[in-house]
Amino acid sequence: MLVIKSLSKYFSKNTPHEILALNDFNLRVKKGDFITIIGSNGAGKSTLLNLIAGTLLPDYGEIKLDGEVVTYQPEYKRACWIGRVFQNPLLGTAPYMSIEENLALSLKREKRGLRRGINKDRREYLRQRLSELGLGLEKDLNKKVGLLSGGERQAMTMLMATMFGPKVLLLDEHTAALDPESSKKILKITEELVEERKNDLITLMVTHNMKLALEVGNRTIMMDRGQNIFDIQGEERKKIDVNFLLKQFSKLRNQEYIEDRLVLD
Repeated sequence: MLVIKSLSKYFSKNTPHEILALNDFNLRVKKGDFITIIGSNGAGKSTLLNLIAGTLLPDYGEIKLDGEVVTYQPEYKRACWIGRVFQNPLLGTAPYMSIEENLALSLKREKRGLRRGINKDRREYLRQRLSELGLGLEKDLNKKVGLLSGGERQAMTMLMATMFGPKVLLLDEHTAALDPESSKKILKITEELVEERKNDLITLMVTHNMKLALEVGNRTIMMDRGQNIFDIQGEERKKIDVNFLLKQFSKLRNQEYIEDRLVLD
């Protein structure tokens, strides 16, 4: 269980440029939940993921995972239970290391002795996991990751973010920088990898695509001005569409949704 209670985060606090990025945010997530998060630019989506990951620390509030308070735990300590994939395919992998070394790094969570730690059985395991991606990456484990396409790197990052057994998976618009075909492949790989560990994994996925947000996972939340303003799941979620979300936002905020990107994607 991931519990976020009264979480707030300021940027440039006590200055003329002060921004309240997250405002008394609350969320309870049980194991197996796959939550899609929507909201316009500046709603606080990425800030929320950064606070969960420990990249940022909050000004107020609490984050608990499986009953343990991790609010101010540094990012490197959270790395053993958090998998993360960013929008930029260049992040998440080491370009001058081989495919094999990158995967071993994810499994070991250490930077030394990677090649010595890869025995015949481990190499076969990595090759088998790569083959499941359906991209042919298992055919050349020694290939430098920097030579892969954006879609191939993102697929590898997805595998690396899940294969070590994290408790929480954070996806920050991880298909947005890809071409449509690659985006579809990565989304399919995402659903398959999450399904593989659905009973013990919490997944939070930020997206700008409202239609996608209602098709993927089992729960959708809408953020605005750093708050969780709408939360829907289960059978209720299956009955709604993008128009309903837009009307709901207008009802809650008494204004029209202003970011076309969310509607047009």
